[in-house]
Amino acid sequence: MFWDLRHTTPVMIPKNARAWSRTLSMTALAIGVVVSAGCAAASTLKPAAHPDSYYLARGINPHPAKLIHPEVEPLSAMAELGRKLFQDPSLSGSGKLSCSSCHDPARAYGPSGAEPVMTIGGSDAHAAGFRAVPSLGYLYRQPNFRIAPDTSGNDDAPASLQQQASLAVNHAKVLKSAAAPQAASANLVPQGGLVWDGRADTLQIQANGPMFNPEEMAATTPEDVAHQLERNYADDFHALFGPNIFAAPKQALAEAMFAIGRYQIEEPSFHPFTSKYDAWLAGKARLTKPEARGYLAFNDPLKGNCAACHLSKPTVDNLPPLFTDYQYEALGVPRNKAIPANNDASYYDLGICGPYRTNMSDQTQYCGMFLTPSLRNTATRQVFFHNGAFHTLEDVLDWYVNRDLQPERFYPRGTKGAVVKYDDIPAKYRANVDITDAPFDRKPGDKPALNKQDIQDIIAFLRTLNDGYKSAAH
Repeated sequence: MFWDLRHTTPVMIPKNARAWSRTLSMTALAIGVVVSAGCAAASTLKPAAHPDSYYLARGINPHPAKLIHPEVEPLSAMAELGRKLFQDPSLSGSGKLSCSSCHDPARAYGPSGAEPVMTIGGSDAHAAGFRAVPSLGYLYRQPNFRIAPDTSGNDDAPASLQQQASLAVNHAKVLKSAAAPQAASANLVPQGGLVWDGRADTLQIQANGPMFNPEEMAATTPEDVAHQLERNYADDFHALFGPNIFAAPKQALAEAMFAIGRYQIEEPSFHPFTSKYDAWLAGKARLTKPEARGYLAFNDPLKGNCAACHLSKPTVDNLPPLFTDYQYEALGVPRNKAIPANNDASYYDLGICGPYRTNMSDQTQYCGMFLTPSLRNTATRQVFFHNGAFHTLEDVLDWYVNRDLQPERFYPRGTKGAVVKYDDIPAKYRANVDITDAPFDRKPGDKPALNKQDIQDIIAFLRTLNDGYKSAAH
């Protein structure tokens, strides 16, 4: 099933999904022509004859939705402890780095600067990381890592990751299309998990990783962290966990990481749903003409096809969209020479298959794959992709459109003068890069999926995903 552009009820995909995709595309394109033509053309539409076109041309949602948002309540004592810990630099080896140092609340819990990686880690607060900082926003619905289609409701014991991966090797791939993104759920693909390679399944586990990473918070041992916790938070820990909690340092550390996870779940600013798009979904805002055109191009399988991976429609149980399918892609992002680790020509960050995730190193069909992030608040970022290779949304979309049309603009040339495409992945794994899903299905000489105006319109739409929108009435 997929969510039609014009309806809020699921529609079955016919057997000829490609033909249906083209039909929907033409509908979206026709609406886009009306929107781009301006008020004069839009005024000729009759609401009864073309209701969706008529309203979309004016930036109005034809079918407002009543969505279910997380309840806003006072923080529990556990989450309140997590709030303190999230902001406390004393737990780090340098005494200068807290969770909020990298995950800035003012930047949707993403990086505050334009450096591709943070350079304030380690015991001396000068160590450089290896990956761009992901946002901690909107992770409260992130599923666990697995390699499979959706198996919710299946009570059988799950297969191991290696067994799942083996089943997926010869599975025929369904193309991902914004017209029918749920059709791709038939694919056996990596999905779920936290951080760029999915190696953490819970916010508690995720918080623990940076704590002991020598290039990040660089804490030495659980005992040292527990000692610092006892020094600063003895009353909180005794009230929540009993008088003997610090007799078991590892347990005290586990409780601290759990508290940080609870803070991220309970604190509304991690998932506020206060963007203009949220207001538009509820029928309480109107999109401008560029925003409406961008919305259509974003959802058009023959244009941006963005919604194939960054799902833009509410879920079947009325939850607001998170703009991710939780899956992984090998996109072939150019190597970023600004990352210190990349000074070593033999070093490669291969995502799911290593080097930081270690239990999937033998599943080389996933080398180069990284998690598809939510696009909520993406316009507040200054670094994009796992390696921070791009710094503006214009550059990101230009690369998406022209990666294979004009590869010489993004990749270096080898010793024989040929362009080395996907140069941040070893040659033996470059076949993993997606060259089938639009807009990556283009070849030199083909027409670009998006023109310059389309790109600006999509960026205008992406800005509607920033939280903090206030209507003119406010």
